[in-house]
Amino acid sequence: QTFEKILIANRGEIACRVIKTCKKMGIKTVAIHSDVDANAVHAKMADESVCVGPAPTSKSYLNMDAIMEAIRKTRAQAVSLNVSICCSFLSALSLQASEGVTFIGPDTHAIQAMGDKIESKLLAKNAKVNTIPGFDGVVKDADEAVRIAREIGYPVMIKASAGGGGKGMRIAWDDEETREGFRFSSQEAASSFGDDRLLIEKFIDNPRHIEIQVCAIVLADKHGNALWLNERECSIQRRNQKVVEEAPSTFLDPETRRAMGEQAVALAKAVKYSSAGTVEFLVDSSKNFYFLEMNTRLQVEHPVTECITGLDLVQEMIRVAKGYPLRHKQADIPINGWAVECRVYAEDPYKSFGLPSIGKLSQYQEPLHVPSVRVDSGIQQGSDISIYYDPMISKLITYGSNRAEALKRMEEALDNYVIRGVAHNISLLREVIIHPRFVQGDISTKFLPEVYPDGFKGHNLTDLERRELLATAASLYVAEQLRSQRFLGTPRIPIAKSKRSSWELSVRLGDGIYPVAVSKHGSSFSVEVDGMKLNVTSEWNLASPLLSVTIDGTQRTIQRVSRNASGETNIQFLGTVYKLQILTKVAAELSKYMPEKAAEDTSSILRSPMPGTVVAVSVKPGDMVSEGQEICVIEAMKMQNSMIAAKTGKV
Repeated sequence: QTFEKILIANRGEIACRVIKTCKKMGIKTVAIHSDVDANAVHAKMADESVCVGPAPTSKSYLNMDAIMEAIRKTRAQAVSLNVSICCSFLSALSLQASEGVTFIGPDTHAIQAMGDKIESKLLAKNAKVNTIPGFDGVVKDADEAVRIAREIGYPVMIKASAGGGGKGMRIAWDDEETREGFRFSSQEAASSFGDDRLLIEKFIDNPRHIEIQVCAIVLADKHGNALWLNERECSIQRRNQKVVEEAPSTFLDPETRRAMGEQAVALAKAVKYSSAGTVEFLVDSSKNFYFLEMNTRLQVEHPVTECITGLDLVQEMIRVAKGYPLRHKQADIPINGWAVECRVYAEDPYKSFGLPSIGKLSQYQEPLHVPSVRVDSGIQQGSDISIYYDPMISKLITYGSNRAEALKRMEEALDNYVIRGVAHNISLLREVIIHPRFVQGDISTKFLPEVYPDGFKGHNLTDLERRELLATAASLYVAEQLRSQRFLGTPRIPIAKSKRSSWELSVRLGDGIYPVAVSKHGSSFSVEVDGMKLNVTSEWNLASPLLSVTIDGTQRTIQRVSRNASGETNIQFLGTVYKLQILTKVAAELSKYMPEKAAEDTSSILRSPMPGTVVAVSVKPGDMVSEGQEICVIEAMKMQNSMIAAKTGKV
């Protein structure tokens, strides 16, 4: 016996994920949505959908009165929720429980205890769980923040007590950064969670971020059963948000894994936890581990745990909520194979490892034809990535019998992922998973700034890879020229058939201009680059967004992202999009006479790098400002960004 109807109080990929399991279990679903999400995938997937307000999350997905009314209106028997829960909603849930509505998740006591980082830290200490040194109370103002930071010793981490997902978090290395961090963290916390309380703790330098998935249930006799479902390695992060996750971790040995799991279960039992949840730890180089927080919800990265254990965590949560005991013992929980998850974001990875991008997905194709690939997404071709919500496009998961196999499949899946209309971080994800340090398991939360100290620049082509790209681009150009000579589906016949079989081209790539000679042999091209000949073969289906090309026996999957009449073309090769210009030898010689458009001088203009909301203006007309001085604060996709002056001058 299960529920007849469940209301899912969330959006995007996680709402779609819950709906899929409900369909499998024969449960009807109700989706809630904002007005801009009326045509969203999750709203269409559900059996019913209800609009709960305008676009801002505070007025829709966190609009507790509207959500409660939707529960009553649709007569849902249970509600599944994965957003940050405020106290007013917890009170409303208690009220709904008296009306026969079940919350799929832990009870209100566990949510309040673990959702508050200050209280959870105290509970963890009492449960004999290792914790990070720090101040266990609420920080009142910036002055107190500085005093506490000095007592703890820099560097420190400033955190939103009700936070999660990297929101409301700042690292401070001195007094000035502490004051600034207090201001931004409290504002982000208030905006994202409706709670601006902060805490401060010691920043563990160069740690690994490892999570233990916990599934627990409290039986009617108050005798609690709890399991730990192995760990997830989540160290690859930017702005305290995870980018790549995997299970299991390359770092843990069986003894440390068991110790962490047992402490996680002890904490779950201490708060009488009864659902799926995640206990997060930081682990130092000596394998000392410290409690970070407990997330009382289904985590974004839960698919990797499902892959290696074979469990459907959503199904387990629904069963527990219905009152059934756990079906498994700790000895039943395996580690079968290896799973890797990449978070695909609508972001420009060349700016601070990921500046959010918005727009419409003009073309979208998931790599589901690649073996052992899973894609959890809440979007489709034509969907909008807006300023109101997180810029995540999907979670891309690959599975293998071992880590090397899972990573190889991830590399193939990223090459075969088609995303047009918005910037995306495919290039960064691909570079991370093939980097020697990552392949060896030598990672920490500082991986990105250590590997790319000057920022991410894309794939650095070797000489062989450069020749492969030039040969592929030239072959693609010739294939298109040949196609344009054919007349298909009409009786028109050219007066004289072209006998041409060789072309001399000039290809510009970056700062270099390369002479390329192409000759055609059947469906293959022989291309001479740098005095070396390469054989390029393909089906040359120019209408397909994906093109499988074989270059001297090496298979590559490329994407031609765009092209124009002046010979400019953008090709995605080895994950990175390269801008090339392909011209005939004659056109290249004449191109030097073409005037170049002068670049716009923007040094006197402050231009926001992304659309968003101006939440603060720090200057007024007539003010003198110095280079680096804050001019205003832009809030976009739940993050606040300080805009600074590029030079000294008058506003």
